[in-house]
Amino acid sequence: MDATVTAVSSTAEHVFSKENRVGIRLLAGLGVEGDAHLGETVQHRSRVARDPSQPNLRQVHLIHSELHDELRDAGFTVSAGDMGENITTRGVDLLGLPTGARLRLGDSAVVEVTGLRNPCVQLNGFQSGLMSAVLGRDENGGLIRKAGVMGVVLTGGTVRPGDPIRVELPPLPHRGLEPV
Repeated sequence: MDATVTAVSSTAEHVFSKENRVGIRLLAGLGVEGDAHLGETVQHRSRVARDPSQPNLRQVHLIHSELHDELRDAGFTVSAGDMGENITTRGVDLLGLPTGARLRLGDSAVVEVTGLRNPCVQLNGFQSGLMSAVLGRDENGGLIRKAGVMGVVLTGGTVRPGDPIRVELPPLPHRGLEPV
């Protein structure tokens, strides 16, 4: 299956879910135009409270639509944008990417993956039990965070549903994703 963008979402306010759009414009070094998390420095309120000068490694939030399928099978009602993601994908193992992987989205946009989204308790405010549903354990008992990945915009451009996604891996050795 080809990797594609299935939905794009943004919201100017600091709210949990984001509105689906016909397209979003990514701005190099900043994030999604008009989105509450746009900026060179951190925009997530809890991180701003700790240190507002930190670089914004969370300019773009991506979730694989396969997670939505899994959650629906488990009885949750979840659609694109509901968990705060800007870009919903299909056909890309986002969680299996190494740090520094680049996602070429559509004609020109490039997002570099910086790390995993660390699920927060706000998920339970959206739907009871959702936070534990996006956490799992590997064969060694290690925590698996399934709530998507975060990235920074290297090259701007417009991204729309149906756009192709091409993955470029960084040079070896690869580093696994950690929460950012």
